Amino acid sequence: MTTTQTNPAPTTPPTPDAPPIIKCVGLTKVFKDFWLRPRVTAVDAIDLDVRRGEVFGLLGPNGSGKSTTIKMLLGLLQPTAGKIAVFSKLPTDVATKKRIGYLPEESYLYKFLTARETLEYYGKLFHLPTQLRKQRIDTLLEMVGLEHAARRPVGEFSKGMTRKIGLAQALINDPELLILDEPTSGMDPIATADVKRVILQLKERGKTVLLCSHLLADVEDVTDRVAIMFGGKVRQRGPVNDLLTQSQQTTITTGPLAGISEEQLVTTLESAGVTDLSISHPRMKLEQLFLDIVAQAQAEGVGTAGAKSGGRIADFLSAGQSDPQAASQPEADAEAVLANLQRFDTPDEPAEAEGSAPAADTDSPTPPPPDPTPAGDEALLAQLTGQAPPTSPPTETPKPQADPAAVPPPAEADQGVLDDLMGRKPSE
Repeated sequence: MTTTQTNPAPTTPPTPDAPPIIKCVGLTKVFKDFWLRPRVTAVDAIDLDVRRGEVFGLLGPNGSGKSTTIKMLLGLLQPTAGKIAVFSKLPTDVATKKRIGYLPEESYLYKFLTARETLEYYGKLFHLPTQLRKQRIDTLLEMVGLEHAARRPVGEFSKGMTRKIGLAQALINDPELLILDEPTSGMDPIATADVKRVILQLKERGKTVLLCSHLLADVEDVTDRVAIMFGGKVRQRGPVNDLLTQSQQTTITTGPLAGISEEQLVTTLESAGVTDLSISHPRMKLEQLFLDIVAQAQAEGVGTAGAKSGGRIADFLSAGQSDPQAASQPEADAEAVLANLQRFDTPDEPAEAEGSAPAADTDSPTPPPPDPTPAGDEALLAQLTGQAPPTSPPTETPKPQADPAAVPPPAEADQGVLDDLMGRKPSE
């Protein structure tokens, strides 16, 4: 028997009947070399579905295919084979982009812009009105704890602060689907706890989050379901509690034992047939100890020049859809998504080799295809080869020839030209 303190489980996951936001069937990506020979199979025939309102974790070591999968979901990479549906549409559909927020693995931000100017820039990309844009920028800076650094250039930020402003830009459009690629990379425990808090609060408001990371402790605290990838394949998937529960062991958690010794407790359980017992005192996580120490220092009024803890979640991040037109259209259910996926086949045939005849020419009737040489080039070829010019008149009025010798004369005329050049009289 082992006595431990258990962490509170994430909120109840969505029902399996919820319509999928993301659906992948047989998704494959093969990177080829210069000669178009298959070189690396980054993603190998994976199946995924992410339901509305859940936090889904895509896990795996570096090089397992996580980032490649995300780029295909966003339409940044074309899959080699398989089918993808995001909001029941192709990933390349431009209309779905306003419903997605994306934090890439590397923060590609303009270093000379301040934090406020950065959010202003991304807000204008989504055509947000000026007043609404200003309100969202203020609330997002407060939410990620960067309101004190709003006028500092992003290039002066630490990596953790840069990731925070990256998270804020991913939320500026109030997305329905939030895709986070290594969101806590380079963050200290305080910032990491803030990000996890934001993710759980977004889930409570009905947002769907796809979390890609190899920091398993962070993912375990916030995700409902996970898929573990290695070598481009999904090795295991399912709800977090089902995957981590060890049914062969039982944990009993009690308060302080008063009036009974551990030996008496062991003797009582052994008499009931329970064997292989062990009693230990629970340990808190090092992360929790760190956060408790920081919270105590902040309560004592100790200041810091670094990033601060974030504030409350932004009010505009609601469960409603950000696109009014999308909200007026009912979301397709799982059956409709699968039906739509039949239209999303990626052509498997390679492109025609350079110089090969187009298909339309091979099916043409008896008249031969027209000469691809332009009319002006035909006249030039005729002059260079001594052949008669083409019978059809050119489309433009030809310029008069400045030099009659440019057109090769008959053989007799050639002899006269040679006589003139040699200073001889023409032979009779």
